[in-house]
Parts: sequence; structure tokens; C-alpha cells
Amino acid sequence: MFVLVFYSVIEVLSGLAPNYATFMVLRSLFGIGMGAQWGVGASLAMEKVPPRRRGVLSGLLQEGYAVGYLLAAICSLIVLPRWGWRPLFFIGGLPALLALFVRFRVKESEVWKSTRHESWGQLGRAIASHWRLFVFLLMLLTMMNFVSHGTQDMYPTFLERYWGFGPTQRLTVTAISMIGAITGGILFGLLSDRIGRRRSMIIALGCATAVVPLWAFAPSLTLLIVGAFLMQFMVQGAWGIIPAHLSELSPDSVRGFLPGFAYQCGVLVAGSVAYIEALFAERMSYAMAMSATAATVFAGAIVMTALGREKHGIRFGGEMIINE
Repeated sequence: MFVLVFYSVIEVLSGLAPNYATFMVLRSLFGIGMGAQWGVGASLAMEKVPPRRRGVLSGLLQEGYAVGYLLAAICSLIVLPRWGWRPLFFIGGLPALLALFVRFRVKESEVWKSTRHESWGQLGRAIASHWRLFVFLLMLLTMMNFVSHGTQDMYPTFLERYWGFGPTQRLTVTAISMIGAITGGILFGLLSDRIGRRRSMIIALGCATAVVPLWAFAPSLTLLIVGAFLMQFMVQGAWGIIPAHLSELSPDSVRGFLPGFAYQCGVLVAGSVAYIEALFAERMSYAMAMSATAATVFAGAIVMTALGREKHGIRFGGEMIINE
């Protein structure tokens, strides 16, 4: 509840920033709130859902990101040409209202109640004792964030530079790709409940690799849209499994901290991918830069996923594992 209110207030203040320096400070503060939200929200949600449905509900949870991206694109189409950029940040303050829902309708996790540490010292020792797991999660999430950001961050620029699209066309293609993301996240999450987390992620990433030529070198507008849809269908299909997979790998006592911290550390490293793609694009076409980056990070993500363990269907709170 605190984090929801915190980042919503910072979001609104960002729209009131009088200069660029103030804006950057506010966005840094906003990042603290957003960074806190994913780990806490994912652990709470995954601890409360039935194990047999954890994959599909993980996909539904993670693709809230894609729904937000889609809504942001629609808002940009409507608001930006008429009133400029500031009102977009005012709209971004609406999540504060979710704190009221959490306060009155969401109960605390029973797993957390039964496994919480009595002191900060105990929590610190528990975190330190799982450093090997943290290193693996960091490497996995670094590659997965390279996958996500490598196919999203520079894609509007690719549409502008390579296809000559204006703002409305770029936002439209982005919105269509996010519909693919939502669909893929849920369907691959469902698949992971049947055949396992790692296998489903590897299938999604392998299919994404096969889509790269269409996504980057589509010969027509229709095929470009199909490629954008399929790419995010596969990329977010793999990502939709992440909340369940990370929660199952993380011990009860550090589930609120470990997945979220590893996630944000991975984002920190993978945030460089836009700069890397821009450097490549200075020496080759945007299509070549995007496709080479995508194929490379997909391969790395497949390797990291395959090297890891799996605790598909574990019952949180110390109970037996269904599949491993």
C-alpha cells in the first residue's frame, strides 16, 4: 500500500516538473517505488494462488505490464496531440487508488505470517545463506531483461528510422504488439502448468528466435504487424512464467526480497541494451542491429533457463514438491 501511494504521487509530481533536472530526480524516486512493487506484489500473489494454476495466473499477473503498456499507448494517441506530455503523468497517478482495494479486500499471505523473521539480523543471514541462488537468478533475469528490453525499447525508433513511421503509426504497431504480449503471457503460463516452467520458457524463446527475420525484415506492412504481434507473443510468453518460476525457486523466508531484488539488478545490467543497439545501428541498418541483438540475447536466455533448476508446483510453506 505504501509503495502504490509513493510511486503514484511521484508520477503526478513528474508531470509538474519545472525543468529537466527536477524531472530526472523525480524519475529516480519513481524507480525506487516501481522497483519495490514487482517483488512484493509477485510474492504476495504467488503465495495466495493454487499451485496447480500458478503458471496461468503468473502470466496474467506479469502481463499486467503489457496491459499497462497498451493503455499507455492508447492514452498517448489521445492525450499527447491535444494536451502534451504532462497530463500523461497525471493519469499515471491513478494506481494510488489500488491501495484502497489492497487495504480493504486483500489479506496478508499466510506463508509470510508463518515464516517471517523476528529481526532484521535474521533476515539478513537468511538472504546471505542463499547467495548462490541469487547469483543464478541475477544471471537469468539479466538475460530475460535483455530479451524484453532488447525487443521493446528501440522498436519505436526502428519503426521511425527504418519504416519512416510517424507517432500515430508507431503507437498503433506497439499497441498491437502488446495484445500479442498479453495473449502469449497467459497461454504460455497455462502451458507451464502442464509441461513445466523451463520447458515452456525455452519453447517460447526458441519460437521468438524463429520470428526474428519476419520481425526485423518484414517485406510489407501487414507482415510487419504480424511479426510485431508474434515477437511479443513469444517474448512475453516466456516472461509470463517468470513470477511463478522465481517464486517457486525462492525459499519461503526470502521470497519477498530475493526475486524482486534479482529482477531489478537484472534490469540495471540489461538497461544497456538500448545503447548497444544504437551503437550497432551506427554501423549497420536498424533492422540488422535489432535482429542481431535479439538472436544473441534469445540464445543466452535459453542457455540460462536450461542450466537452472525447477520446482514446478511446489506448495509454499514447507510442503512437498509435486514436480521437480
